Order: sequence, then C-alpha cells, then structure tokens
Amino acid sequence: MDWKLRQRVLAEGDFVVKNNATIREASKVFGVSKSTMHIDLTKRLSEIDKELFGAVKAVLEYNWSVRHLRGGESTRRNYQEKAKRKSTTSVL
Repeated sequence: MDWKLRQRVLAEGDFVVKNNATIREASKVFGVSKSTMHIDLTKRLSEIDKELFGAVKAVLEYNWSVRHLRGGESTRRNYQEKAKRKSTTSVL
C-alpha cells in the first residue's frame, strides 16, 4: 500500500474516533467521497491497524444506530423553519 494512502487512512481513523464523526463529516474534512471514506475505514484500516479499526468500527456502529434520530431531528427543524418563514411572510 502506498505510503500517502496509508497515512491518509490513519488520519481519517484518528479523526473519526477523536470527533465521533460520521462518514459524511469525515469525507468533507478530507476531501474524498463517502464511498472512498467508507472503503478506507472498513477495508484498508483493518489491514493497517486492528486496534484503531476496532475503535472506528464502534463509532460507526453507534452512528448507524442513531441515524433515524438524526433524520427525525432534521425533519423537525425543517418544518419549524418552514412554519417560521410562512408566519413572517404572511404578516407583511
């Protein structure tokens, strides 16, 4: 495995563990696609560092288990903002 790729994968793993980040958040920070980030964190990291891989896997499993809550919260916020915009435009 290329040295640069190896360093990127380790940096991504450290970032996810330290920040409890989702794949989407980490991919934005490192400027790679979500697919690449997923491959880096699941396949490549398991070959490089088993201990870090275990920690990353725990974070990803947690994020997977609460994703329905995040989606519900996002939907609630969107409806609140829409109602707020509607009430301010109807007053004018």
